[in-house]
Amino acid sequence: MNDSKKYKTVDEYLDRQCEKTKERLIELRDCIYRAAPNAIEMINYNIPAYALTEGGKRDQQIMIAGYKKHIGFYPHPTVMEKFDQELSGYKKGKGSVQFAVDKPLPKHLIIKMVKHRLALIKKGKV
Repeated sequence: MNDSKKYKTVDEYLDRQCEKTKERLIELRDCIYRAAPNAIEMINYNIPAYALTEGGKRDQQIMIAGYKKHIGFYPHPTVMEKFDQELSGYKKGKGSVQFAVDKPLPKHLIIKMVKHRLALIKKGKV
């Protein structure tokens, strides 16, 4: 992954990743923007975060992180529950999933997950 540096921008974060991890993170970011074109990019907890609504706090953000062998995608526990079956081939946590950097991303699924989270937020079901 990266070192203990404090990042000011997502581009700075991406530039510190190894090439394959950086490529996957950029693909993941593109999926987030395809699903939520108005997402606001920022650094939160020293990793890239995307507020799905203006001024969106942590529970209204989707976060991503780069590691040597995988990238982390942190959409929210409610999203992970909804897509549990579709994510059965991946290592998962309560609110996260890991995608290997040496395999293609399930872009269609990621877009569906982000759209689902955005819909929940718009309905007030944070």
